[in-house]
Amino acid sequence: MALTLWHNPRCSKSREALALLQARGVAPELRLYLKTPPTEAELRGILARVGVPAGGLVRRKEATFRDLGLADADEAALVAAMAAHPVLIERPILDDGVRAVIGRPPEAILDLL
Repeated sequence: MALTLWHNPRCSKSREALALLQARGVAPELRLYLKTPPTEAELRGILARVGVPAGGLVRRKEATFRDLGLADADEAALVAAMAAHPVLIERPILDDGVRAVIGRPPEAILDLL
């Protein structure tokens, strides 16, 4: 099973999730999504695998969320905003191509192992 961790090395929760995987001998592919932003189609795929609407994947406390006026945005607008501004994407996310989990708390990623 190939695992991809949507990772931000500056995020403590993302680093904790990676350390949890490595402690179990798991070496996921790292998707540095801030450097290589996902497309809207990729985001819709992740949302389907996580099983949440776009609002469940967006970081509402980010200044960009407020600056873009996304409080009342619909699903399509949130997906477009996350694709254009990947800082809005909650992290970390562990994806096996069939299922995915948001690592909040980081231990949640262990559900996918």
